[in-house]
Amino acid sequence: MNSRFLGTGVALVTPFKSDLSVDYDALKAIVEFNIENGVEYLVISGTTAESVTITKQEKEDITKAIIAINKGRVPLVLGIGGNNTAAVIEEIKCTDLSDIDAILSVSPYYTKPTQEGVYHHFKAISEACPIDIMLYNVPGRTSKNIEPDTIIRLANDFKNIIAVKEAGNSTYQYLQLLKNKPEDFLVISGDDDLALGVTLAGGSGVISVIGQAFPKEFSEMIRLGLKGDAKSAYKLHFRLMDGIDYIFEENNPAGIKAVFEALELCSAAVRLPLVQASDALKSKISEFVKQF
Repeated sequence: MNSRFLGTGVALVTPFKSDLSVDYDALKAIVEFNIENGVEYLVISGTTAESVTITKQEKEDITKAIIAINKGRVPLVLGIGGNNTAAVIEEIKCTDLSDIDAILSVSPYYTKPTQEGVYHHFKAISEACPIDIMLYNVPGRTSKNIEPDTIIRLANDFKNIIAVKEAGNSTYQYLQLLKNKPEDFLVISGDDDLALGVTLAGGSGVISVIGQAFPKEFSEMIRLGLKGDAKSAYKLHFRLMDGIDYIFEENNPAGIKAVFEALELCSAAVRLPLVQASDALKSKISEFVKQF
């Protein structure tokens, strides 16, 4: 079992200054805040990091900055994925992965490959990647589900495919994966609202958005879930519930950045085509943070 990735990972935001350049001071504050408050690992350059609107150079600089801040304290996962298999493999080959523990690779989006196409996409990535791989299934964004049978097939066929971040928001699909997966394969929730239930059912935890704003409480909730202490864990879940709804009400990561603004950790700035959370939503989020 890859115990490095048991518990709470957080999908870090990319904080921006008012001119939309990367705010490295805020990035340092957010990373330190999460490590000090007990998250198990950090995910760099996922969807929540606005990875589609940061440049190749910015991605390299952000990754180097997080490696330097982390100083080896927690495992690091780097997002490397896309809908051009050859380009994904080229990025893997050209990236220094010596301080990275695994890559998180999203299912091909927009092109809608068949399940066989998805299988061969990840087969090619597995054969090219020198470190562990987490699959990322998020059909709400890619428009194509990776069926449980395909995930299980990949898990059985390739030793370096160690996990799936499952974010289809389907309890049934989670249970199919948990029922049929190889023993050491990790099923990680990508749905903050379902994360505790998935963990209690035998999942390995979560890669969370809200967790980076409330790392102490969220990671404790998941640790309680891993121990099977549902009663204590759900007390924390109920405290976090409204906040989880709010951050996804309009757009991710505009919602979580509004939380960080309320916590005075970074600005709420996002890059187009995203826009900041509305004043009404910011007001609700600010009140939630105050009460929390």
